[in-house]
Amino acid sequence: MDVPERYEQLIAYLSSQLPDPVEQLDGEDGALQFLGGDPPQVVAVLTDTSVTISEFAGVWESPMKFAAMPRRVGTVKWRRLPENALLAALSALIKGAREARLASFQSCQYCGLRTPPELMHDSRVCQSCIDRHSGAIH
Repeated sequence: MDVPERYEQLIAYLSSQLPDPVEQLDGEDGALQFLGGDPPQVVAVLTDTSVTISEFAGVWESPMKFAAMPRRVGTVKWRRLPENALLAALSALIKGAREARLASFQSCQYCGLRTPPELMHDSRVCQSCIDRHSGAIH
């Protein structure tokens, strides 16, 4: 399989293996970035030589500005591996990133929903419920 065909295969593989929905973005330096899940769970960055799989994470820089800061799980040099080994490695990295992300979710004491940490007001209450229960108006 030639390089352009394998690159296209990786695009299709990442689009099908990441949690739904998958958003594809043009990244820096010609890389393709994939965000999988709603809320985002897994980030994949495909370059002309590697695929990096990360757990989605970030911090609030201000009350209105969230900065994504994915936590890298692993990078695979896709040109160096045979197809089966490559896909097995990517599958394991995606699974690990997704499990780590979902493990960080917390249950809200009011609504009971498992919520990502960036959407929690504190360790017990999600932002949606604190807005409803505090009388805040946005």
